[in-house]
Amino acid sequence: MENKNALAALAALAQESRLAVFRLLIEAGPGGMSPGQISEKLGMPPSSLSFHLKELTHAELIAPTQNGRYLIYAAHMPTMQALIGFLTENCCGGNPCGPVSAPLAATAG
Repeated sequence: MENKNALAALAALAQESRLAVFRLLIEAGPGGMSPGQISEKLGMPPSSLSFHLKELTHAELIAPTQNGRYLIYAAHMPTMQALIGFLTENCCGGNPCGPVSAPLAATAG
């Protein structure tokens, strides 16, 4: 993954509603969800959801497919996996990573 793609994905996820949509679609799996289902599940107005779906699609984090007259959105796993790989590419300076001793949230103060 190139820097510009990683930045686009991270920017798209750096907003509470888009992060919630993306996490919901990850949970839904490859079958995805319709905008109506997403809107209902997250309590998000359709007009707001439409904007967030467009942003996530532009960053290639989700992909719409046509199912009859409906669009179904699903997480685009190759982009997610590429982003995780990009973020961890140089983890631990090339040495095997050991287990984390404490959750990051527990150490933040």
